[in-house]
Amino acid sequence: MNVSDLDATSCADLVRSGDATPRELVELAIARIEKHNPELGAVTIPLFEQARTEADSALPGPFRGVPILIKDICATVGGALHTAGMLPMKRANIRFPHDSALVASLRKAGFVVIGKTNTSELGILPSAEPPAWPPTRNPHDLTRSTGGSSGGSACAVAAGLVPIAHANDGGGSIRIPASCCGLFGLKPSRGRVSFAPNLGDVNGGLVSEHVVTRTVRDSAAVLDILAGAQPGDPYSAPPQLRPYIAELTTPTGRLKIGFDSKHPGLDGSLRDAHPDCVAAVAHTAKLLESLGHHVEPAVPAALRDPDWTPRFLALWAVGVTMELDECSRMLGRPIEDHEVERLTWALAELGRLVPGSKYAEAWRWIQRNAREAATFWEDYDLWLTPTVSEPPVPLGTFASPDDDPLAGIFRAADFTPFTPPFNATGQPACSLPLYHNAAGLPIGVQLVAAYGREDLLLRVAAQLEAAQPFDHRATRH
Repeated sequence: MNVSDLDATSCADLVRSGDATPRELVELAIARIEKHNPELGAVTIPLFEQARTEADSALPGPFRGVPILIKDICATVGGALHTAGMLPMKRANIRFPHDSALVASLRKAGFVVIGKTNTSELGILPSAEPPAWPPTRNPHDLTRSTGGSSGGSACAVAAGLVPIAHANDGGGSIRIPASCCGLFGLKPSRGRVSFAPNLGDVNGGLVSEHVVTRTVRDSAAVLDILAGAQPGDPYSAPPQLRPYIAELTTPTGRLKIGFDSKHPGLDGSLRDAHPDCVAAVAHTAKLLESLGHHVEPAVPAALRDPDWTPRFLALWAVGVTMELDECSRMLGRPIEDHEVERLTWALAELGRLVPGSKYAEAWRWIQRNAREAATFWEDYDLWLTPTVSEPPVPLGTFASPDDDPLAGIFRAADFTPFTPPFNATGQPACSLPLYHNAAGLPIGVQLVAAYGREDLLLRVAAQLEAAQPFDHRATRH
């Protein structure tokens, strides 16, 4: 079998068995990136020479010698360019002197960092088309978006450039590209993975760090590596009862699972997802039933409140203001409007109009609403939805014209209504690649568990993967 078809666990097995060396795995990944990245645009910052050096002295961890890519936002790679998709950051050659705790943990486990991946500007949009770099193209259809904002990472894994890549999720940015590229993407519970030492949390706890993977076992194994508090963390998720990798063989029992494919539109009306996404949910519901679970239509009523979207956007806008100001601080000068996308500037200006009391009020409203929503998971073990509301969209879908600078974020909200609520509630959620439409495009489905229950998500995801092995048809050889 071609190495590009393997997950990270199988690549590590090759090293352990002596069938490959760390240097060989790294050289193969570099060759694949050099061959395919010019058309894909997944890797923006190659770190090939450093990777070769690291491969020759890779630490003897569980993933010794396995190449990995790091998304170019939040997590930092010591000495590497750090842009967050921002052209002024790129031009100023901004670099952090140290690895973040996440990157250090990956290296300690034996992973070799071979580069950094594309993201939208400040991670705002669900696509990887920033001003700083060429757009990332979906390996299933080069005219379409990968989703985002972890689009570069998802593209690289789906295309077989690397077996695994770092990602993060502030409104669906792990789950959305996993859906669009046909991967498994788990957003952990709030506080599960630390942002040390650079940050306490991001935007009040909306963002979570993890990876996108070809298999459930890789996601579980890496969560075992990354989970846990670091000194000074403002909070942390409750510790798991056993290693996450052990959950993959733990019986699920008969679960009660609710499902739904409708979502509130921006005008407050209830809308159906695209027929392909509805079909993906119906397919998964039948698969779950065949595995012995009870599946029925059900909705957490609190999440249908029309105030969800404006409250979330208030938090998001203030977060953009804060991040833009933080970039200005790193540059040592104010960033000007012509240096960023129209949407970024408009959101930052909108965020400046939100008084501190209104920002706090939005969080209090969401926290109260999240308590109401949480009662759903007292009656149901899981909730099943589409991951996104339509198949992967054409590149350029989220552009904002001069006369409507906020158009991109409203189009994005219509594309991603199912993912942001669980950044606000802090619950774990995952996207599974169990369906392709007639055009061969992957259509992901989302499973959501109660707070702290990644164990249950991983058990069921592994059960579904065993019943219907994931189809990675985008891999390039």
